[in-house]
Amino acid sequence: MSTQRTQSTTPTPWAEITLAELPLREGLRGEEPYGAPQLDVPVLLNVNENPYAPSERVVADIAAAVAGAARQMHRYPDREFLGLRGDLAGYLTEDTGVELAAEQVWAGNGSNEVLQQVLQAFGGPGRTALGFAPHYPMYPEYSRNTLTTWAAGRRTDDFGLDLGHVLETIAEHEPAVVFLTSPNNPTGTALPPADIEAVLDAAPGMVVVDEAYAEFRRDGVPSALTLLPGRPRLIVSRTMSKAFALAGGRLGYLAAHRAVVDALRIVRLPYHLSAVAQATARAALANREELLGKVAELRAERDATVDWLRGIGLRAADSDANFVLFGTFDDRHAVWRGLLERGVLIREAGPDGWLRVSIGTPDDMAAFRRALQEVLGG
Repeated sequence: MSTQRTQSTTPTPWAEITLAELPLREGLRGEEPYGAPQLDVPVLLNVNENPYAPSERVVADIAAAVAGAARQMHRYPDREFLGLRGDLAGYLTEDTGVELAAEQVWAGNGSNEVLQQVLQAFGGPGRTALGFAPHYPMYPEYSRNTLTTWAAGRRTDDFGLDLGHVLETIAEHEPAVVFLTSPNNPTGTALPPADIEAVLDAAPGMVVVDEAYAEFRRDGVPSALTLLPGRPRLIVSRTMSKAFALAGGRLGYLAAHRAVVDALRIVRLPYHLSAVAQATARAALANREELLGKVAELRAERDATVDWLRGIGLRAADSDANFVLFGTFDDRHAVWRGLLERGVLIREAGPDGWLRVSIGTPDDMAAFRRALQEVLGG
């Protein structure tokens, strides 16, 4: 009797494999994860954070709230989190004068999650999402992740909207979702309500106005929330990552018609917002007067930065956010690298030749100005 030897099919432990060798779905091949550089340098001015940490008193309030949540950590979190949604509705009413109910607000792990949920509910195969470049670079990724076709129009040279072009692009693509950003990232540009109304009148589907930087808008610049009554296809999103100095808390939210929120409740994952996140956000909202207390200073520093950049002969876009887009440079990467070598990290963002600097403390901005003058040879 002979014995046939068979080849072992036991895999080698920790076999090396590349991303390209995995059976990724089409649309993900060749893609890279999104994210700004995270480098350990003295002056961090690249991701539009609030540079002022919470006070020890606010830290203690948040810690106490988290401790309370921890005592019930063996239970799932409140799936509907109407307490937090009510707090957010109250804040938005206070900020804009628009009366909102808890059922008109939805929240998630950063505005990234809630905006992707919008496309899960209203986008998908055979549907198109539309934005106007330069825009936040995650919008095409939300579309890719939800199998929604992405289409992009363009902004004007001063980063506003050409309504003629906008309406033509809407008519061409018939988008299920239109993304408008006000103030716009990466340019800082705020949109007048009339432009948003024109898009709402023309768009066949949902219109999202991303107001991640709304708290930094200049006096007299209204929120798109003022258009929400009577506009059931309007969604206005915000975040607590910027003005609230809660980037590490990951809490984004939106306001819309109750039926729109119900649509998002269909696609959300079960218990998607942890008890810790809910407790942290509610404690931060209870301390909003203090957490938002530096916004006026950051706005003033932003305007001074625009004036200074223009004063040394550079272009700087008008900004209603906590950052400034400036340029233009034949080799922006060389300028970015020169600043980094001097301990200042900013962002290569926007059209070719432009750079974006977040607004930091007075000391941060003084370091930025010194470094930029050295890089430019001034």
